[in-house]
Amino acid sequence: MSNLIARCVDGVSAWVNERAPGLAPFYRKHMTEYYAPKNFNVWYYFGSLALLVLVNQIVTGIWLTMNYKPSAAEAFASVEYIMRDVDYGWLIRYMHSTGASAFFIVVYLHMFRGLIYGSYQKPRELVWIIGMMIFLVLMAEAFMGYVLPWGQMSYWGAQVIINLFGAVPKVGDALTEFIRGDYLVSDATLNRFFALHVIALPLVLLLLVVLHLGALHEVGSNNPDGVEIKKGPKGNRWSEKAPADGIPFHPYYTVKDLFGAGFFLTIMAFIVFYAPTFGDLFLEFDNFIPANPLVTPEHIKPVWYFTPFYAMLRAVPDKLLGVIVMGAAVLILFLLPWLDRSPVKSIRYRGWLSKLLLTIFVIAFVSLGWLGMQSGSELQKLMAQIFTVYYFAFFLFMPLWTRLDAVKAVPERVTMHD
Repeated sequence: MSNLIARCVDGVSAWVNERAPGLAPFYRKHMTEYYAPKNFNVWYYFGSLALLVLVNQIVTGIWLTMNYKPSAAEAFASVEYIMRDVDYGWLIRYMHSTGASAFFIVVYLHMFRGLIYGSYQKPRELVWIIGMMIFLVLMAEAFMGYVLPWGQMSYWGAQVIINLFGAVPKVGDALTEFIRGDYLVSDATLNRFFALHVIALPLVLLLLVVLHLGALHEVGSNNPDGVEIKKGPKGNRWSEKAPADGIPFHPYYTVKDLFGAGFFLTIMAFIVFYAPTFGDLFLEFDNFIPANPLVTPEHIKPVWYFTPFYAMLRAVPDKLLGVIVMGAAVLILFLLPWLDRSPVKSIRYRGWLSKLLLTIFVIAFVSLGWLGMQSGSELQKLMAQIFTVYYFAFFLFMPLWTRLDAVKAVPERVTMHD
């Protein structure tokens, strides 16, 4: 039986290779003959998990669009119909809403891994830049998807965010009207957001993901030691030309990623089945109330993954300057490959100064996220201002403190310690 299956597989492979001879070399280049460092740790799960969540969002999104109506009069009722009357509609909706938060969780952790191991440094600057473009598109995709249920927080969140563009000198009013498609947030706004969320932005996102992976596989993956395995000795049991410290991505890391995916999906299943709103973080309670332009929610706040930047916006008294600060907080990340002047990549071989400042940076960013969810008292505003200043100081003074920091000798080859 096994011989018969093997012959069938070989026959199909030969038939495909004869008609598409480029597929086999492509598969080998990016899977079986793509040699990744042998010392990946738990931080290297999050790239593949981001791809897994992306697939979940696309598949569940397609099923949701089958019953969703992009109309201000029917949008909220159609979501309720999906939740109550469509077979397993509640499960698909919660998989999608929980998946949105899961996407940002794994992306933030993926970015943090790049930060601690210097994955943005030469020769991976382009990989980092494309990754940041993915982050920007993901933020736009999430915001527009957040508006579609047309609940109270969706409506008023759109009102607040779109009105920020009105701070742009001279063209602000025309720009906000163009984004809304009307003089106020209305049916036209919902329709264009639906088109962008379902068609335009996913296509851009998929293209950027392909470019991100392509750029990564051209230069090779970084590792916890920050050692370039391509520059090390060659030759192993797979190939005489392969890096000695590299192993084939398939089957070794595909199996490892499958284990990580199973663990991750188990956690996500518990959230979907037992805590889909996650205490007002993943789905706000106000968003289970139909949008009402005449009733403003007591406290308008974005979803948790936008709150650090929202806290920065509120920390600045001037509206235009606040918008600039919020935008700059994201754009400054694009410059990270040129701001970091450390002679070593990995945090393992950097001194106490880098570790201390990075720890404070994480505390500041998480604190800004918490402050963005609060009502915005004077004390909270002062805290947000302090953390915002530190956020920008961390990057603006990075060329200085990365040069001043003491470093350890980097090994010539990768190590296997945790």
